[in-house]
Amino acid sequence: MPSWLDLSIAFFIALLTTVAVTPLVMKLAIKMGVVDQPNNRKVHKKLMPRLGGLAFVIGFFAGYLYLSQFLDTPLRIILGALIIIIVGILDDKYTLSAKVKFIAQIAAALLVVSTGLTIDFVALPFIGKIELGIASYAVTVFWIVGVTNAINLIDGLDGLAAGVSTIALTSIFTVAVLNNNLFVAGIAIILIGGTLGFLIFNFHPAKIFMGDTGALFLGYMIAVLSVIGFFKSVAIFSFVLPVLILAVPIFDTFFAIIRRIKNKQQISAPDKFHLHHNLLALGFGHRGTVLIIYLMSSLFGLSAIVFTSSVVWGTLFIVGIFLFAMQFTSEILGWLKEKPTPILSTIKKILALIQ
Repeated sequence: MPSWLDLSIAFFIALLTTVAVTPLVMKLAIKMGVVDQPNNRKVHKKLMPRLGGLAFVIGFFAGYLYLSQFLDTPLRIILGALIIIIVGILDDKYTLSAKVKFIAQIAAALLVVSTGLTIDFVALPFIGKIELGIASYAVTVFWIVGVTNAINLIDGLDGLAAGVSTIALTSIFTVAVLNNNLFVAGIAIILIGGTLGFLIFNFHPAKIFMGDTGALFLGYMIAVLSVIGFFKSVAIFSFVLPVLILAVPIFDTFFAIIRRIKNKQQISAPDKFHLHHNLLALGFGHRGTVLIIYLMSSLFGLSAIVFTSSVVWGTLFIVGIFLFAMQFTSEILGWLKEKPTPILSTIKKILALIQ
């Protein structure tokens, strides 16, 4: 297993490689015409290269090349990642249909399942272990595809998906270290290096977008890590932790699906009513909106870490975060109508002082 020195070396290899490669990928994207055109649904106002995910994919594999001597990664998981990367590149260039991307995601998830890596049970507080039996295959595929798309759907502002993914991966890394799961910690730290390196170019005002190449890859890797790191442990309540760590993209995706069903739209149809769109509409600005969502993601990630260390305190912390999130969501979506909005008012005052 890798030492702390090995993990640190792999992290810096991924970080520095991504920083070095991103300007080259920017030029490649423009030369190939892989650019994002502004329209009435999108926030950016100028043409942007959108193949940025390829930069931290290269950074990841550079770091993995070093760390692979200590890790025994099933080849089919890597093959699944390659499917996701190829489909992401093609989608960034040619805009593939939702059906084609969905089939590719299922194929990648099936490769993972074929290694024997499945969600065989879920462990819940006060209920205990629930065996899934034959349904474990379908549940695992559903989880991988669902998380892959959740990260993709939240990729709507400069630095948003990369930052939320970094926060989620940091939580995964911390929980993995606490539980001595150095495989998950190793993969997570390489991904963190890549996303941090990319954020240098992607945070507002962004010079490049990650595109589907990056968002789908991050979603796939986070989903696989959560299966390996969480769903195999009863002691830390396998179902609670990954849902907490990914609460923001999961619930944003959940509300998007409900909204589109209610409006009789296709589930894959884009709109401007995601969490970040609502915060922008409330006047928080680009950076302010991204920082607010970072804060929300960090609170949920912290609650997962606390829950790992102490179920009692963790449960109380989660209840507090949940009540905060419900109040905050109600204020953002306007459910409170004319009633006071203390959280939004406080955040606006803080941002005004910072800016």
